[in-house]
Order: sequence, then structure tokens, then C-alpha cells
Amino acid sequence: MIQIILASFLSGLTASMGLGGGMILILYLTLILGIPQIEAQGINLIFFIPIATISVILHNKKGLIPWKKIIPAIIAGIITALLASRFSNRLSNNHLKKLFGMVVITIGIIQFFKAMKDFKK
Repeated sequence: MIQIILASFLSGLTASMGLGGGMILILYLTLILGIPQIEAQGINLIFFIPIATISVILHNKKGLIPWKKIIPAIIAGIITALLASRFSNRLSNNHLKKLFGMVVITIGIIQFFKAMKDFKK
């Protein structure tokens, strides 16, 4: 339990800096602690709520959240999360791990090419 709390704390720190702490937490929970993928994703979602709340409060105080533009994204995100959770419950742990791995690799590739494009500017 201490390991999960420590990993969650560290991933929360990286998430608050925009570094994808949730992805780090899921990797830690599945690869190091051997927790099944579906449970790791659930733990990640639970730990995400307070971190996201604090981030929203701090960013809102600085006037960095354009609420009129964000509300449609929030609605779309909630709908997508509901649909994805229904879909993920039908997959085996092995399939979830592979799907998560493909998402992580895809995001990494996109970020790499984006960084290269920004570097050239």
C-alpha cells in the first residue's frame, strides 16, 4: 500500500507539471507491482480526481481556463470516458495492456515529431 501511495504522489507531481503522471502510475502499477491493467486504470482515475481538482483551482485563479471553450471538451470527455469504460470491461487484461501500450507508443511518437517540428522553428 505504501508503494502505491508513493507512486501516486510522484505521478501526481509529474501530472501537475503536465508530464503525464497518470501514464507513469499505470506503468508502475502494472509492471512493478503486477496489478492487473483494469485495476491500475481504476486506481489511476481515483488518484486523478484530487490532482485535477487542485490543478483546476490553481489555473482558474490565474485566469488560464477559457470556460466557454472548455465546457464542450469536458462533456465530450465524460461521454468518451463512459463509452471507453464499458468497452474496457469487455477486454481481457492482456488486451488492455496491449491497447494501453499502443496508446503510450502513439503518444510518444506524436510528441517526438512535435518536438522535432518545434526544434526546427
